[in-house]
Amino acid sequence: MTDAQRAAGDEGRSAAEERSAAEEQSLFSHEPVAPDATRAYGDHPDQVIDFYAPLSGSAPAPLVVVVHGGAWRAPYDRAHVTPFARFLARRGFAVAVPEYRRGGAAEGEAGHWPRTPDDVAAALDALPRLAAEALGGRADVRRTVLTGHSAGGHLVLWAAARHLLPEGSPWRTDAPPRIRGVVALAPIADLEVAEKLEVCGHASLQFLGGPDLFEERRPQADPALLVPSGVATTVVHGREDLDVPPAVSEAYAEAAARAGEVVGVTLLPGVGHFPLIDPAAGACAVVAEEIAQLAW
Repeated sequence: MTDAQRAAGDEGRSAAEERSAAEEQSLFSHEPVAPDATRAYGDHPDQVIDFYAPLSGSAPAPLVVVVHGGAWRAPYDRAHVTPFARFLARRGFAVAVPEYRRGGAAEGEAGHWPRTPDDVAAALDALPRLAAEALGGRADVRRTVLTGHSAGGHLVLWAAARHLLPEGSPWRTDAPPRIRGVVALAPIADLEVAEKLEVCGHASLQFLGGPDLFEERRPQADPALLVPSGVATTVVHGREDLDVPPAVSEAYAEAAARAGEVVGVTLLPGVGHFPLIDPAAGACAVVAEEIAQLAW
């Protein structure tokens, strides 16, 4: 490689990093949006679901469940996806935003096994009842779509495949969930590939409890091993994503294809990690359309 080629490569990386930083700043510049109602699904302060009523239409609306990301780490809670929730409510959806326990004892530790999957499973199991309490006739739980961003994308793919978990798993269900489908946004969808790419500072490794437990727990945690789910699934990913490279989603789709299942993959040019849930970004409208195609 010549000096000129090396310099051009450095400039390209610098520009990509600057764009990514600007996208992140845009997302986190929005003020959190208070929900119309909140309901608890457990006793811990993080075991709650926020609900947003549809802001248009009078008939019962499809229910979109938005699971936030943040590498399963404690500092990142649901607040940053509440503008996205309101964005979807303005488009006529009823929206549910569950919180879940994250992080751990060590600073920066990703997720907590088994509390994180405990909470996601419990939240979704309680969702039909709590949505009826919180939103009454405004939400049609028969038309539920799960969507999640980054680590939240992992969690919704996992939740849609609980019926494929190994026998004896505490989260295993007897049948697929009664949902219209899943729209996973830049998901950490293949934990093995994510680790090879050192996604989010080895967050997947931390999530499963470290190197000694990673392979043991993967069969209960890795969406790429839980296929075919039989649930309509679409993945949306920015081509320029530096946080979770598109190769992670592509690996998941390839695993599904080998299992005989087609997963739709939409790769958005010129888009990084954060615009998918940023109401100020055009990519957010693409996501809403993908959700609508499953919900309506």
